[in-house]
Formats: sequence, structure tokens, C-alpha cells
Amino acid sequence: MSKPGSARQRLLSAAAECFYAHGVAATGIDTITATAGVAKMSLYNNFASKDELVLAYLQERHAEWLALYEARLATSDGTGRAGVAAVFDAYADHANAAYVHGFRGCGLLNAAAELASGAAGRDQVRRHKEQVQQLLAGHLTNVNSLPADQVEDLALQLSFALEGAMSRAGLEGRSDLMVRAKALALQLVDQATTADATPQATA
Repeated sequence: MSKPGSARQRLLSAAAECFYAHGVAATGIDTITATAGVAKMSLYNNFASKDELVLAYLQERHAEWLALYEARLATSDGTGRAGVAAVFDAYADHANAAYVHGFRGCGLLNAAAELASGAAGRDQVRRHKEQVQQLLAGHLTNVNSLPADQVEDLALQLSFALEGAMSRAGLEGRSDLMVRAKALALQLVDQATTADATPQATA
């Protein structure tokens, strides 16, 4: 792992700022090295290509989100419902980060939209989104009264709601929409458990 202040870490920080603010394609190597304050050779000493730098940037964003999620989960009450809330809260925390040029939505999806099909970066983003859905499913299995056969469908529904909310929040520059998305998600969870707990009428 690179030390804070190392050329590698400065390059990753510069890439994070520039790729998120201006896009992957619009950000050249010269811009990244100038922002990082390092020589161009330093970039190629640490990354074989721009594609490798993009992949490292996406991996760092994934790690950042996981850290936010784990921090939220650590302060929750440990229930399945609270776990679902922690996933949404982590996205809200990411949206509220101090971006130099403002909030523009999910940096992972923004980058993936620019990458060619089959690119390693797109695979990294796909794995992140799949892991988020798996985390939701795992928490839903711990929600009392929720039938096991509803877990996967509800996890998919919540992941769709999460991604839609993040896209809308980024488009409008409104991170507060993520708070509303969490409230709606928890309503869906509560409705699913309430519906299952409702006694069936006898003939």
C-alpha cells in the first residue's frame, strides 16, 4: 500500500478529482500529473497505462464506499432493517463528500459509461454493484417476517431504487434525494413484512 504523499497516492488523488469532475476521456495524462505535482515519468513508474490508472481509481472508490458502509453498520442496532439503511446511508455519505467541483452522481457509473464493453474498469463497476445488491440481500435475510422467497426480488428492487436515486441526485446536484430514497426503501421493507404478517381470511 502506498504511503500518504507518495507519488502513487498523489496520482490517485489527482485522478479521483479530475476523472470525477471532468470525465475519464476528457482528462489527459498531462492534467493528472500537473494536478498531482509529479513528473509524467512518475505516472508510468506506478501505472502501466491510463487504463490501469482508471482501474485503480475505480478500485479506490469501491474501497471508500465499503469503508463508509462499514462505519454506518458499526453504529447500527444490528438488525436487518438497519443494515439496509446502512447501505443507503453510505451512498448518501459518498454524495455528501467534499467534491472540489461539486457532486455529479455515482463516480463509478459515470466512468463505466465512458469505458468500452469488456474493459476491466467496467467489470470493476459491475462487481461493485453486484456486491451492493448482495449486501442488501444479506441484510434482508435478517429481517423478521420476510419470507425467504422474497429476499432476492426485494434486494433487486432496492438496488434499482438506489441506483435510480443516485442518478437523479447527481443530475440535479441534490444529495438530499438519497435520504428520501432511504425512507422509501425502508417503507418497502416494512410493507413486505407487514403484508406477510397479515392473517389470511378463512373461508
